[in-house]
Amino acid sequence: MQVELKIDSAYVEPKVVIMAASATEEVNWILKRLSEEIPQVLSGKKDEKIEVLEEAEIIKVYANGGKVFAVTDKGEYILRLRLYEAEERLDSRRFVRISNSEIINLKKVNCFDLSFTGTICVKLSNHTTAYVSRRYVSKIKKILGI
Repeated sequence: MQVELKIDSAYVEPKVVIMAASATEEVNWILKRLSEEIPQVLSGKKDEKIEVLEEAEIIKVYANGGKVFAVTDKGEYILRLRLYEAEERLDSRRFVRISNSEIINLKKVNCFDLSFTGTICVKLSNHTTAYVSRRYVSKIKKILGI
């Protein structure tokens, strides 16, 4: 992707023009992010305190027992969002859903173990293991280029 900035005093407000051969997933993601007015941050509750979570620090987000949790190296936080809402706020180029109840940060994956028949075992940076459900195996293989 090429990025270009032109400074012109004729423009009172910034104007963004995207030129592409077709409306790809990346183009749609950029359009969505540019049109959002509310900053898309995740905040989590831990020890009666609310903290803003940095996307780069999130290892995984999962649902369990009617609640949604975000796991970082600093611990586990309760989110006041549904899993699909958290998924919408997270960068789709970095985070991927691996089951109906779990989203992982691809940058926090140590390895993918494909030796299990019909599923994929994911070893995360915090030394935990997650499993890709059968429904999402083809999507993960496509991301991995296999």
